[in-house]
Amino acid sequence: MAHATYAESEVTQGETARLTLRVPHGCGDEATLRVRIQIPEGLIAAQPMVKADWELETVTGPYENSYEYYGNTLTEGVREIIWSGELSSPYYDEFVFRARVTDKVAANEMLYIPAIQECASGVARWIEIPAEGQDSHDLDEPASGVMVIPASHDGHAH
Repeated sequence: MAHATYAESEVTQGETARLTLRVPHGCGDEATLRVRIQIPEGLIAAQPMVKADWELETVTGPYENSYEYYGNTLTEGVREIIWSGELSSPYYDEFVFRARVTDKVAANEMLYIPAIQECASGVARWIEIPAEGQDSHDLDEPASGVMVIPASHDGHAH
């Protein structure tokens, strides 16, 4: 089964990243009815992009850490984004959001961003995160990830 993956291969600390979850097909012959993306700790100020004909909701909650963001201290924010609609099984679609990548996300490592694809009777949970030294290909339902690039030190405030 093809995995839901991100179009982008990397994000940079201290920058706002645009992330695109690609959903290649439904659950077998069933249409995809809901796509949920779980926002990991260290990504803040997440904003989903509206999709035509899809309902959009966000679940907010506390962050484990507090973050400075444009002069404000953020202690909570969007932790999950949920798109509800219908994507017929043979078709491909993309679900887009953006979020600030903070320095709480380890650089030079994969940042895993779990996603759940729900169909009428089936569900694909792309949420498994490999343990240290484990190959994500050994997992049944691996979470997709992006490589985190260290912040560029070019005089910009972070």
